Amino acid sequence: MRWLLAVICLSFATLSSASTVEIIGGKPVEKILVLKSARQLQLINDGKPLKTYRISLGRNPKGAKLIEGDRRTPEGLYWIDWRKTSDKFNLSMHISYPNISDAARARREGVKPGSMIMIHGTPDSEDYPEQLFHTLDWTDGCIGMRNVDMREVWNLVKDGTLIEIRP
Repeated sequence: MRWLLAVICLSFATLSSASTVEIIGGKPVEKILVLKSARQLQLINDGKPLKTYRISLGRNPKGAKLIEGDRRTPEGLYWIDWRKTSDKFNLSMHISYPNISDAARARREGVKPGSMIMIHGTPDSEDYPEQLFHTLDWTDGCIGMRNVDMREVWNLVKDGTLIEIRP
């Protein structure tokens, strides 16, 4: 009897989590494409952008991330591997940086590659109103978005989605 209850609960959990991701125009998001030079994050399906957002990058935006603390946003292929709510940055989705190539390069050079690269919202308080951040490169290497955009991406993108970050 316990196994039957476990199967029912597991089935319900699987169905309910699958329904939490929204679809744009009947199409799921297959990939995230970040174009650093254009300050854009695009949600992609079948090679075509479904939706485009304005983003902010690290304070040192040119070039790929090389070392922890360089304030650069990485470049390459990664995955959205987990997410969390954040008191400081609203919602955040973790990018699987460093990938194998990033880690190998850092090991060869004897440096730490860095970690905790996220797509996240912006601070929003009386001291730091959200509109101050929208057109600046202000993160420590993450991809920042307006909170309203971040909530939308949070609902449209599931964990395990490929993210390509281009120069």
